[in-house]
Amino acid sequence: MKSVLRKYPLSIVILLVICYLSFFKPPKTDLDEIQYIDKVAHICMYGGLGLIIWLEYLRSHISINKERLFTGAILLPILFSGGIELIQEYGTTHRGGDWSDLMANSIGILIAAAFGNYILRPYLEKHPQYKKKSE
Repeated sequence: MKSVLRKYPLSIVILLVICYLSFFKPPKTDLDEIQYIDKVAHICMYGGLGLIIWLEYLRSHISINKERLFTGAILLPILFSGGIELIQEYGTTHRGGDWSDLMANSIGILIAAAFGNYILRPYLEKHPQYKKKSE
């Protein structure tokens, strides 16, 4: 557990922020009038989470374990998102679970995975000074 806290501190902070944002009662604003603004927010939240997970993984591992990366950077965040939606639906009175929110969250994670694999990983491989040698 201590290793996870040391290798993924920003990811954990973002997970906590997402939990807070998922369960507090948001105020009404003029932004509510913009169609699909909620879905854009979901894509951004989970896309940001995914990017930070990728960055922290790539910086703290010398070699890439594709199975572990798939599990930790794609599968677990999507399952986490689904759990949040279920808790919103069945565990709160002021929030509701939504399949389209889960889809937007998944899209954000998949966009982050594509960015992490095809842009971030090659960049860090070309610039090894940014990679922490601590596996």
